[in-house]
Amino acid sequence: MFDFAVIGAGVVGGLVARELTKYKLSVCVIEKESDVAMGATRANSAIVHAGFDAKEGTLKALLNVRGSEMMEDVCSELGVKYKRNGSLVVGFNDEDKETLLSLIERGRTNGVKGLSLLERDELLKLEPNIGDGVTCALRAETGAIVCPYELCMAAVGNAMDNGAELKLNFKVEKIEKCGGVYRISSENDTIEAKIVINCAGVFSDEIARLVGEDTFSVRPRRGEYMLLDKECGELVSHTVFRCPSKMGKGVLVSPTVDGNLLLGPTAEDIDDKNDTSTTPAGLAHLSALAGEQVKGIHLGKVITSFTGLRATGSTGDFIINSPIDGFINCAGVESPGLTSAPAIAQYVVEMLKKAGAELTKNESFNGKRRPLHYFRELGIDEKNEVIKNNPDYAHVVCRCETVTAGEIIEAIRTNPRPTSIDGIKRRTRASMGRCQGGFCTPYMVELLAREMGLPVTEITKSGGESYINVGKTAKGGN
Repeated sequence: MFDFAVIGAGVVGGLVARELTKYKLSVCVIEKESDVAMGATRANSAIVHAGFDAKEGTLKALLNVRGSEMMEDVCSELGVKYKRNGSLVVGFNDEDKETLLSLIERGRTNGVKGLSLLERDELLKLEPNIGDGVTCALRAETGAIVCPYELCMAAVGNAMDNGAELKLNFKVEKIEKCGGVYRISSENDTIEAKIVINCAGVFSDEIARLVGEDTFSVRPRRGEYMLLDKECGELVSHTVFRCPSKMGKGVLVSPTVDGNLLLGPTAEDIDDKNDTSTTPAGLAHLSALAGEQVKGIHLGKVITSFTGLRATGSTGDFIINSPIDGFINCAGVESPGLTSAPAIAQYVVEMLKKAGAELTKNESFNGKRRPLHYFRELGIDEKNEVIKNNPDYAHVVCRCETVTAGEIIEAIRTNPRPTSIDGIKRRTRASMGRCQGGFCTPYMVELLAREMGLPVTEITKSGGESYINVGKTAKGGN
Protein backbone atom coordinates (compact mmCIF):
# COMPACT_ATOMS: atom_id res chain seq x y z
CA MET A 1 0.00 0.00 0.00
CA PHE A 2 1.35 3.40 -1.04
CA ASP A 3 0.18 6.84 -0.03
CA PHE A 4 0.58 8.04 -3.65
CA ALA A 5 0.80 6.43 -7.05
CA VAL A 6 2.10 8.68 -9.84
CA ILE A 7 1.16 7.37 -13.28
CA GLY A 8 3.72 8.43 -15.86
CA ALA A 9 7.49 8.87 -15.47
CA GLY A 10 7.94 11.92 -17.65
CA VAL A 11 9.33 15.22 -16.40
CA VAL A 12 6.02 16.21 -14.76
CA GLY A 13 5.54 12.85 -13.06
CA GLY A 14 9.19 12.79 -11.98
CA LEU A 15 9.10 16.24 -10.41
CA VAL A 16 5.73 15.55 -8.76
CA ALA A 17 7.17 12.37 -7.22
CA ARG A 18 10.26 14.24 -6.03
CA GLU A 19 8.11 16.96 -4.47
CA LEU A 20 6.06 14.35 -2.60
CA THR A 21 9.19 12.75 -1.13
CA LYS A 22 9.85 16.02 0.68
CA TYR A 23 7.14 14.73 3.03
CA LYS A 24 6.79 11.53 5.02
CA LEU A 25 4.86 9.70 2.33
CA SER A 26 5.25 6.44 0.45
CA VAL A 27 5.34 7.08 -3.30
CA CYS A 28 5.27 4.74 -6.28
CA VAL A 29 5.90 5.92 -9.85
CA ILE A 30 4.53 3.61 -12.53
CA GLU A 31 5.48 3.76 -16.19
CA LYS A 32 4.33 1.66 -19.14
CA GLU A 33 7.68 1.88 -20.96
CA SER A 34 11.00 0.22 -20.10
CA ASP A 35 12.57 3.50 -18.96
CA VAL A 36 11.66 6.96 -17.73
CA ALA A 37 11.40 10.00 -20.03
CA MET A 38 10.05 7.95 -22.93
CA GLY A 39 7.12 10.15 -23.99
CA ALA A 40 6.99 13.89 -24.69
CA THR A 41 9.94 14.39 -22.34
CA ARG A 42 12.25 12.42 -24.62
CA ALA A 43 11.69 14.58 -27.70
CA ASN A 44 10.88 18.24 -27.33
CA SER A 45 12.40 21.67 -27.85
CA ALA A 46 14.26 21.73 -24.49
CA ILE A 47 13.29 25.37 -23.99
CA VAL A 48 12.64 27.12 -20.68
CA HIS A 49 10.04 29.60 -21.91
CA ALA A 50 9.93 33.08 -20.40
CA GLY A 51 6.11 33.13 -20.21
CA PHE A 52 4.99 35.87 -22.62
CA ASP A 53 2.96 33.59 -24.90
CA ALA A 54 0.43 32.01 -22.51
CA LYS A 55 -2.94 33.76 -22.26
CA GLU A 56 -3.38 35.93 -19.20
CA GLY A 57 -5.11 34.28 -16.24
CA THR A 58 -4.55 30.69 -17.39
CA LEU A 59 -2.73 27.95 -15.54
CA LYS A 60 -0.24 27.96 -18.40
CA ALA A 61 0.60 31.60 -17.70
CA LEU A 62 0.80 31.19 -13.93
CA LEU A 63 2.86 28.00 -13.91
CA ASN A 64 5.07 28.96 -16.86
CA VAL A 65 6.36 32.10 -15.15
CA ARG A 66 6.68 30.38 -11.79
CA GLY A 67 8.44 27.37 -13.33
CA SER A 68 10.82 29.59 -15.30
CA GLU A 69 11.81 31.33 -12.08
CA MET A 70 12.35 27.98 -10.33
CA MET A 71 14.18 26.11 -13.07
CA GLU A 72 17.74 27.29 -12.53
CA ASP A 73 17.72 26.34 -8.84
CA VAL A 74 16.04 22.99 -9.54
CA CYS A 75 18.64 22.14 -12.18
CA SER A 76 21.44 23.17 -9.85
CA GLU A 77 20.12 20.90 -7.10
CA LEU A 78 19.75 17.96 -9.47
CA GLY A 79 23.04 18.41 -11.32
CA VAL A 80 21.33 19.13 -14.65
CA LYS A 81 22.74 21.37 -17.37
CA TYR A 82 20.95 24.74 -17.68
CA LYS A 83 21.84 27.85 -19.67
CA ARG A 84 20.03 31.17 -19.71
CA ASN A 85 20.71 32.13 -23.32
CA GLY A 86 17.65 34.32 -23.91
CA SER A 87 14.93 34.01 -26.56
CA LEU A 88 14.16 35.98 -29.71
CA VAL A 89 10.82 35.88 -31.52
CA VAL A 90 11.41 37.26 -35.00
CA GLY A 91 9.03 39.16 -37.22
CA PHE A 92 9.08 39.67 -40.97
CA ASN A 93 6.61 42.54 -41.49
CA ASP A 94 4.47 45.18 -39.78
CA GLU A 95 1.76 42.66 -38.91
CA ASP A 96 4.32 40.50 -37.09
CA LYS A 97 5.57 43.59 -35.28
CA GLU A 98 2.09 44.26 -33.92
CA THR A 99 1.89 40.66 -32.76
CA LEU A 100 5.23 40.99 -30.97
CA LEU A 101 4.12 44.19 -29.23
CA SER A 102 0.98 42.42 -28.01
CA LEU A 103 3.10 39.53 -26.72
CA ILE A 104 5.29 41.96 -24.80
CA GLU A 105 2.20 43.48 -23.20
CA ARG A 106 0.84 40.02 -22.38
CA GLY A 107 4.18 38.94 -20.95
CA ARG A 108 4.38 41.94 -18.67
CA THR A 109 0.84 41.23 -17.47
CA ASN A 110 1.96 37.65 -16.72
CA GLY A 111 4.88 38.98 -14.69
CA VAL A 112 7.70 38.30 -17.14
CA LYS A 113 10.74 40.53 -16.76
CA GLY A 114 13.30 41.57 -19.35
CA LEU A 115 11.06 41.92 -22.42
CA SER A 116 11.83 44.38 -25.21
CA LEU A 117 11.32 44.95 -28.94
CA LEU A 118 14.42 45.11 -31.14
CA GLU A 119 14.68 46.64 -34.58
CA ARG A 120 16.82 44.89 -37.19
CA ASP A 121 20.01 46.87 -36.55
CA GLU A 122 19.85 46.08 -32.82
CA LEU A 123 19.07 42.45 -33.56
CA LEU A 124 22.07 42.02 -35.85
CA LYS A 125 24.39 43.06 -33.02
CA LEU A 126 23.12 40.07 -31.02
CA GLU A 127 22.70 37.59 -33.88
CA PRO A 128 24.70 38.37 -37.04
CA ASN A 129 23.28 35.28 -38.80
CA ILE A 130 19.66 36.33 -38.48
CA GLY A 131 17.62 35.83 -41.66
CA ASP A 132 17.72 38.53 -44.34
CA GLY A 133 13.94 38.98 -44.25
CA VAL A 134 13.70 39.54 -40.48
CA THR A 135 12.76 43.13 -39.59
CA CYS A 136 12.29 43.02 -35.81
CA ALA A 137 12.23 40.72 -32.79
CA LEU A 138 10.87 40.33 -29.30
CA ARG A 139 13.72 39.72 -26.88
CA ALA A 140 13.08 37.72 -23.69
CA GLU A 141 16.13 37.83 -21.47
CA THR A 142 14.86 35.11 -19.10
CA GLY A 143 14.50 32.45 -21.80
CA ALA A 144 16.77 29.45 -21.26
CA ILE A 145 17.64 25.95 -22.42
CA VAL A 146 17.91 22.66 -20.54
CA CYS A 147 18.08 18.92 -21.27
CA PRO A 148 14.53 17.59 -20.68
CA TYR A 149 15.26 13.87 -20.37
CA GLU A 150 18.26 14.58 -18.14
CA LEU A 151 16.02 16.65 -15.87
CA CYS A 152 13.45 13.85 -15.79
CA MET A 153 15.97 11.13 -14.98
CA ALA A 154 17.50 13.26 -12.25
CA ALA A 155 14.08 14.03 -10.74
CA VAL A 156 12.96 10.39 -10.74
CA GLY A 157 16.36 9.27 -9.47
CA ASN A 158 16.31 11.82 -6.67
CA ALA A 159 12.79 10.72 -5.72
CA MET A 160 13.99 7.11 -5.61
CA ASP A 161 17.01 8.06 -3.51
CA ASN A 162 14.53 9.62 -1.10
CA GLY A 163 12.39 6.48 -0.86
CA ALA A 164 10.11 6.45 -3.90
CA GLU A 165 9.65 3.20 -5.80
CA LEU A 166 9.69 2.95 -9.61
CA LYS A 167 7.81 0.28 -11.54
CA LEU A 168 8.62 0.08 -15.25
CA ASN A 169 6.81 -1.95 -17.94
CA PHE A 170 3.62 -1.32 -15.94
CA LYS A 171 0.88 -0.45 -18.43
CA VAL A 172 -2.21 0.53 -16.47
CA GLU A 173 -5.24 -1.43 -17.66
CA LYS A 174 -7.64 -1.08 -14.76
CA ILE A 175 -8.20 1.27 -11.81
CA GLU A 176 -10.71 0.29 -9.14
CA LYS A 177 -11.61 2.05 -5.93
CA CYS A 178 -12.25 -0.25 -3.01
CA GLY A 179 -12.92 1.10 0.46
CA GLY A 180 -11.18 4.41 -0.13
CA VAL A 181 -8.15 2.79 -1.77
CA TYR A 182 -7.29 2.72 -5.46
CA ARG A 183 -6.25 -0.62 -6.91
CA ILE A 184 -4.17 -0.09 -10.05
CA SER A 185 -3.55 -3.10 -12.27
CA SER A 186 -1.44 -3.97 -15.27
CA GLU A 187 -1.40 -7.31 -17.05
CA ASN A 188 1.05 -8.78 -14.55
CA ASP A 189 1.05 -6.58 -11.47
CA THR A 190 -1.18 -4.65 -9.07
CA ILE A 191 -0.48 -1.90 -6.59
CA GLU A 192 -2.70 -0.04 -4.15
CA ALA A 193 -2.57 3.64 -3.28
CA LYS A 194 -4.63 6.13 -1.33
CA ILE A 195 -4.20 8.87 -3.93
CA VAL A 196 -3.51 8.61 -7.67
CA ILE A 197 -1.84 11.39 -9.68
CA ASN A 198 -2.36 11.12 -13.43
CA CYS A 199 0.72 12.38 -15.31
CA ALA A 200 0.34 10.10 -18.32
CA GLY A 201 0.95 12.66 -21.09
CA VAL A 202 -0.89 11.91 -24.34
CA PHE A 203 -2.56 8.96 -22.59
CA SER A 204 -3.81 10.98 -19.59
CA ASP A 205 -7.37 11.12 -20.93
CA GLU A 206 -7.41 7.32 -21.21
CA ILE A 207 -6.18 6.97 -17.63
CA ALA A 208 -8.85 9.42 -16.46
CA ARG A 209 -11.57 7.41 -18.19
CA LEU A 210 -10.56 4.35 -16.15
CA VAL A 211 -12.00 6.12 -13.08
CA GLY A 212 -15.05 7.45 -14.93
CA GLU A 213 -13.66 10.94 -15.68
CA ASP A 214 -14.40 11.86 -19.30
CA THR A 215 -14.63 15.67 -19.25
CA PHE A 216 -11.58 16.17 -21.46
CA SER A 217 -9.65 14.57 -24.27
CA VAL A 218 -6.01 14.70 -25.34
CA ARG A 219 -4.83 14.62 -28.94
CA PRO A 220 -1.20 14.18 -29.99
CA ARG A 221 0.42 16.99 -31.93
CA ARG A 222 3.41 15.75 -33.90
CA GLY A 223 6.52 17.89 -34.01
CA GLU A 224 9.49 16.96 -36.20
CA TYR A 225 13.06 18.04 -35.41
CA MET A 226 16.53 17.99 -36.91
CA LEU A 227 19.70 17.99 -34.83
CA LEU A 228 22.95 19.33 -36.29
CA ASP A 229 26.54 18.54 -35.44
CA LYS A 230 28.31 20.49 -32.70
CA GLU A 231 30.35 22.44 -35.23
CA CYS A 232 27.06 24.26 -35.99
CA GLY A 233 26.23 24.96 -32.35
CA GLU A 234 27.44 28.56 -32.37
CA LEU A 235 25.48 29.69 -35.43
CA VAL A 236 23.14 31.46 -32.99
CA SER A 237 23.45 32.08 -29.27
CA HIS A 238 19.77 32.80 -28.55
CA THR A 239 16.76 30.56 -29.16
CA VAL A 240 15.20 32.05 -32.31
CA PHE A 241 11.43 31.57 -32.71
CA ARG A 242 8.92 32.67 -35.33
CA CYS A 243 5.74 34.53 -34.41
CA PRO A 244 3.39 32.01 -32.73
CA SER A 245 0.18 30.69 -34.26
CA LYS A 246 -2.80 28.70 -32.99
CA MET A 247 -0.70 25.55 -33.58
CA GLY A 248 2.01 26.59 -31.16
CA LYS A 249 5.13 28.69 -30.78
CA GLY A 250 6.41 27.79 -34.22
CA VAL A 251 9.69 26.51 -35.57
CA LEU A 252 12.80 27.45 -33.61
CA VAL A 253 16.52 27.49 -34.25
CA SER A 254 18.39 27.00 -31.01
CA PRO A 255 21.66 25.92 -29.49
CA THR A 256 21.39 23.04 -27.05
CA VAL A 257 23.02 22.76 -23.63
CA ASP A 258 25.29 20.11 -25.13
CA GLY A 259 26.54 22.34 -27.96
CA ASN A 260 24.49 21.14 -30.94
CA LEU A 261 22.04 23.15 -33.05
CA LEU A 262 18.35 22.17 -32.96
CA LEU A 263 15.70 22.93 -35.59
CA GLY A 264 11.99 22.37 -34.99
CA PRO A 265 9.28 21.54 -34.33
CA THR A 266 6.66 21.30 -37.01
CA ALA A 267 3.07 21.05 -35.77
CA GLU A 268 0.59 18.50 -37.07
CA ASP A 269 -2.43 17.15 -35.19
CA ILE A 270 -2.66 13.38 -35.61
CA ASP A 271 -4.73 10.57 -34.12
CA ASP A 272 -2.14 7.87 -33.45
CA LYS A 273 -0.63 8.38 -29.99
CA ASN A 274 2.29 6.12 -30.87
CA ASP A 275 3.26 7.63 -34.22
CA THR A 276 6.70 9.19 -33.79
CA SER A 277 7.78 8.79 -37.42
CA THR A 278 9.44 11.58 -39.34
CA THR A 279 8.25 12.49 -42.83
CA PRO A 280 10.05 13.89 -45.89
CA ALA A 281 7.42 16.62 -46.19
CA GLY A 282 7.68 17.59 -42.53
CA LEU A 283 11.47 17.81 -42.58
CA ALA A 284 11.46 19.79 -45.84
CA HIS A 285 8.93 22.24 -44.38
CA LEU A 286 11.03 22.54 -41.24
CA SER A 287 14.25 23.27 -43.08
CA ALA A 288 12.56 25.91 -45.25
CA LEU A 289 11.12 27.80 -42.28
CA ALA A 290 14.30 27.58 -40.22
CA GLY A 291 16.29 28.95 -43.15
CA GLU A 292 14.11 32.07 -43.20
CA GLN A 293 14.85 32.75 -39.53
CA VAL A 294 18.60 32.07 -39.56
CA LYS A 295 20.91 32.03 -42.56
CA GLY A 296 23.88 29.72 -42.95
CA ILE A 297 22.21 26.55 -41.64
CA HIS A 298 24.21 23.64 -43.10
CA LEU A 299 21.70 20.82 -43.58
CA GLY A 300 24.57 18.53 -44.57
CA LYS A 301 25.55 18.59 -40.91
CA VAL A 302 22.27 17.05 -39.67
CA ILE A 303 23.25 14.01 -37.58
CA THR A 304 19.75 12.83 -36.69
CA SER A 305 16.07 13.69 -36.99
CA PHE A 306 13.25 12.73 -34.63
CA THR A 307 9.63 13.39 -33.71
CA GLY A 308 7.96 14.27 -30.44
CA LEU A 309 4.27 14.20 -29.54
CA ARG A 310 2.74 17.02 -27.53
CA ALA A 311 -0.27 16.30 -25.31
CA THR A 312 -2.77 18.85 -26.63
CA GLY A 313 -5.79 19.00 -24.31
CA SER A 314 -9.30 19.86 -25.41
CA THR A 315 -9.66 22.75 -22.92
CA GLY A 316 -6.83 24.90 -24.29
CA ASP A 317 -5.17 25.03 -20.87
CA PHE A 318 -3.39 22.69 -18.49
CA ILE A 319 -5.89 20.36 -16.84
CA ILE A 320 -4.79 20.15 -13.21
CA ASN A 321 -7.73 19.23 -11.02
CA SER A 322 -9.23 16.63 -8.73
CA PRO A 323 -12.62 15.69 -10.20
CA ILE A 324 -12.86 12.58 -8.05
CA ASP A 325 -11.79 12.22 -4.43
CA GLY A 326 -8.24 10.92 -4.29
CA PHE A 327 -7.60 11.26 -8.04
CA ILE A 328 -5.64 14.21 -9.46
CA ASN A 329 -5.17 15.03 -13.14
CA CYS A 330 -2.03 16.67 -14.50
CA ALA A 331 -3.19 16.48 -18.11
CA GLY A 332 -3.00 18.45 -21.33
CA VAL A 333 0.50 19.52 -20.33
CA GLU A 334 1.79 20.66 -23.71
CA SER A 335 4.21 23.57 -24.19
CA PRO A 336 5.21 25.24 -21.87
CA GLY A 337 4.96 21.98 -19.93
CA LEU A 338 8.70 21.41 -19.49
CA THR A 339 9.15 24.94 -18.12
CA SER A 340 6.11 24.59 -15.89
CA ALA A 341 6.96 21.14 -14.50
CA PRO A 342 8.64 22.28 -11.24
CA ALA A 343 5.74 24.66 -10.59
CA ILE A 344 3.16 21.98 -11.44
CA ALA A 345 4.73 19.76 -8.77
CA GLN A 346 4.40 22.54 -6.20
CA TYR A 347 0.86 23.30 -7.36
CA VAL A 348 -0.19 19.68 -6.78
CA VAL A 349 1.14 19.78 -3.22
CA GLU A 350 -0.69 23.08 -2.67
CA MET A 351 -3.90 21.39 -3.87
CA LEU A 352 -3.36 18.56 -1.40
CA LYS A 353 -2.82 20.96 1.47
CA LYS A 354 -5.93 22.97 0.58
CA ALA A 355 -7.90 19.71 0.51
CA GLY A 356 -6.82 19.03 4.09
CA ALA A 357 -4.12 16.43 3.50
CA GLU A 358 -1.78 15.98 6.44
CA LEU A 359 1.74 16.40 5.08
CA THR A 360 4.60 16.02 7.52
CA LYS A 361 7.98 17.32 6.40
CA ASN A 362 10.57 14.66 5.67
CA GLU A 363 13.58 15.90 7.63
CA SER A 364 15.89 13.40 5.93
CA PHE A 365 15.03 14.57 2.39
CA ASN A 366 18.15 15.27 0.32
CA GLY A 367 17.40 17.19 -2.86
CA LYS A 368 20.97 17.22 -4.12
CA ARG A 369 22.24 14.91 -6.85
CA ARG A 370 25.67 14.64 -8.44
CA PRO A 371 25.56 15.21 -12.20
CA LEU A 372 26.28 12.17 -14.35
CA HIS A 373 28.40 14.41 -16.59
CA TYR A 374 30.70 15.61 -13.81
CA PHE A 375 33.81 13.74 -15.01
CA ARG A 376 34.11 15.44 -18.39
CA GLU A 377 33.90 18.84 -16.67
CA LEU A 378 36.83 18.19 -14.34
CA GLY A 379 40.28 19.67 -14.88
CA ILE A 380 43.09 17.44 -16.10
CA ASP A 381 44.58 16.96 -12.62
CA GLU A 382 41.17 16.10 -11.18
CA LYS A 383 40.54 13.60 -13.97
CA ASN A 384 43.88 11.94 -13.33
CA GLU A 385 42.99 11.60 -9.66
CA VAL A 386 39.69 9.89 -10.54
CA ILE A 387 41.50 7.59 -13.01
CA LYS A 388 44.07 6.71 -10.37
CA ASN A 389 41.24 5.36 -8.18
CA ASN A 390 39.25 3.82 -11.04
CA PRO A 391 41.02 3.02 -14.37
CA ASP A 392 37.65 2.59 -16.13
CA TYR A 393 37.58 6.38 -16.46
CA ALA A 394 40.67 6.25 -18.65
CA HIS A 395 38.92 4.07 -21.28
CA VAL A 396 37.07 6.27 -23.79
CA VAL A 397 34.14 4.29 -25.20
CA CYS A 398 32.39 7.04 -27.20
CA ARG A 399 34.94 9.08 -29.11
CA CYS A 400 32.43 11.56 -30.55
CA GLU A 401 31.22 12.69 -27.13
CA THR A 402 34.30 11.58 -25.11
CA VAL A 403 32.36 9.30 -22.77
CA THR A 404 34.37 6.83 -20.72
CA ALA A 405 33.61 3.32 -19.50
CA GLY A 406 33.67 4.66 -15.96
CA GLU A 407 30.85 7.10 -16.71
CA ILE A 408 28.76 4.40 -18.40
CA ILE A 409 29.21 1.96 -15.51
CA GLU A 410 28.33 4.67 -12.99
CA ALA A 411 25.18 5.51 -14.97
CA ILE A 412 24.15 1.84 -15.04
CA ARG A 413 24.46 1.73 -11.23
CA THR A 414 22.60 5.00 -10.58
CA ASN A 415 18.83 5.41 -10.08
CA PRO A 416 16.85 5.10 -12.27
CA ARG A 417 19.01 2.33 -13.72
CA PRO A 418 19.03 1.92 -17.50
CA THR A 419 18.35 -1.49 -19.05
CA SER A 420 18.92 -0.66 -22.73
CA ILE A 421 21.48 1.00 -24.98
CA ASP A 422 19.21 4.01 -25.51
CA GLY A 423 18.91 4.27 -21.74
CA ILE A 424 22.69 4.61 -21.45
CA LYS A 425 22.66 7.04 -24.37
CA ARG A 426 20.23 9.41 -22.64
CA ARG A 427 22.21 9.32 -19.41
CA THR A 428 25.75 9.70 -20.74
CA ARG A 429 25.45 10.97 -24.36
CA ALA A 430 27.42 7.94 -25.55
CA SER A 431 26.40 7.39 -29.22
CA MET A 432 24.83 10.87 -29.55
CA GLY A 433 27.65 12.24 -31.71
CA ARG A 434 28.42 12.18 -35.42
CA CYS A 435 28.64 8.42 -35.81
CA GLN A 436 25.38 7.85 -33.85
CA GLY A 437 26.75 4.76 -32.12
CA GLY A 438 28.57 3.24 -35.06
CA PHE A 439 31.74 2.63 -33.06
CA CYS A 440 30.72 2.62 -29.39
CA THR A 441 27.58 0.44 -29.38
CA PRO A 442 29.43 -2.92 -29.11
CA TYR A 443 31.32 -1.69 -26.05
CA MET A 444 28.11 -0.35 -24.49
CA VAL A 445 26.44 -3.74 -25.05
CA GLU A 446 29.36 -5.50 -23.38
CA LEU A 447 29.30 -3.20 -20.34
CA LEU A 448 25.52 -3.39 -19.91
CA ALA A 449 25.50 -7.19 -20.25
CA ARG A 450 28.24 -7.51 -17.67
CA GLU A 451 26.57 -5.17 -15.18
CA MET A 452 23.16 -6.81 -15.58
CA GLY A 453 24.52 -10.36 -15.57
CA LEU A 454 22.96 -11.13 -18.97
CA PRO A 455 24.27 -12.57 -22.23
CA VAL A 456 24.85 -9.96 -24.94
CA THR A 457 21.99 -11.47 -26.95
CA GLU A 458 19.56 -10.24 -24.25
CA ILE A 459 20.60 -6.59 -24.49
CA THR A 460 18.19 -4.37 -26.40
CA LYS A 461 18.44 -1.01 -28.08
CA SER A 462 15.26 0.41 -26.55
CA GLY A 463 13.50 -2.35 -24.60
CA GLY A 464 10.96 -4.88 -25.78
CA GLU A 465 12.31 -7.09 -28.56
CA SER A 466 14.74 -4.56 -30.04
CA TYR A 467 17.65 -7.00 -29.67
CA ILE A 468 21.02 -5.94 -31.05
CA ASN A 469 22.81 -9.31 -31.20
CA VAL A 470 21.17 -12.55 -32.21
CA GLY A 471 24.11 -14.93 -31.92
CA LYS A 472 27.77 -15.56 -32.58
CA THR A 473 29.29 -14.98 -36.01
CA ALA A 474 32.48 -16.92 -35.26
CA LYS A 475 33.85 -19.24 -32.63
CA GLY A 476 34.51 -17.23 -29.50
CA GLY A 477 33.04 -14.04 -31.02
CA ASN A 478 29.77 -12.21 -30.41
